[in-house]
Amino acid sequence: MPARPAVPAAPRRRRKDADRRFGVRLFGSAALAAVAAVVFGLLLVLVESGWLPLRRLDAGAARWLNRTALDHPAWTGTLRFFSDVVWDPVTLRAAVAVLVLWLLYRRAWRLAAWSAVTAVAGGLIGLLAKAVVERARPSLPDPVAHAPGYSFPSGHAMAATTSFAVLLLVLLPMVRRGLRPLCWAVAVVSVLGVGFTRVALGVHWFSDVVGGWTLGLAVVALTSWSFEAWRADAGLGRTEMAEGLEPELDGDDDPEASDPTH
Repeated sequence: MPARPAVPAAPRRRRKDADRRFGVRLFGSAALAAVAAVVFGLLLVLVESGWLPLRRLDAGAARWLNRTALDHPAWTGTLRFFSDVVWDPVTLRAAVAVLVLWLLYRRAWRLAAWSAVTAVAGGLIGLLAKAVVERARPSLPDPVAHAPGYSFPSGHAMAATTSFAVLLLVLLPMVRRGLRPLCWAVAVVSVLGVGFTRVALGVHWFSDVVGGWTLGLAVVALTSWSFEAWRADAGLGRTEMAEGLEPELDGDDDPEASDPTH
């Protein structure tokens, strides 16, 4: 294997400075998202305690879907399979962990760091918000499923949002352009499907799911901004969302080999 050419001192210093700023932005964004989670949770408690339409919406959806679940046990079993197996946070985070290991094998260090921080920050922020809000789960006369812990935000909805975003934004460059809309559709349907199963099984209020989606999107948006800021600092072009975070990953086994600043 031919030796790599020596990297000029100026581009090397620029890359190191960009990496340092990338790390600061990445973890700063995660901290900002954590603060946003707490503020959002407290705001929701205030809205829930005083805004009757939201309570009616949550209670009405829970009762109607609970009756449907009781009347259709086979359908309920399918929902439970998707919720507890296919879209379970453990399953989705395991998929992200495998992706991170693969990125490390490909020496895509910063993309691996972005994926890991996005997934871990999402999980920790969700736990923090639950501990602050302490919202009780739905209490139904004839429940079809049970779940431990507090209710807001939905951990399943948040894990699905962050996990599918990571998988999508990392792997899109390796998917043919004609198939990319299908990938987006699968991700969106899965995220929406996770939320539906949690409400339909009676283990979350509708607003819990919306909160999980919102906080998950906030985490992804903030960490993605950090990644894009690093690309700008390193002299790389900004990417379109439809192309993923690092289009260069589609090329050489070492994605940095095509980097003009490397």
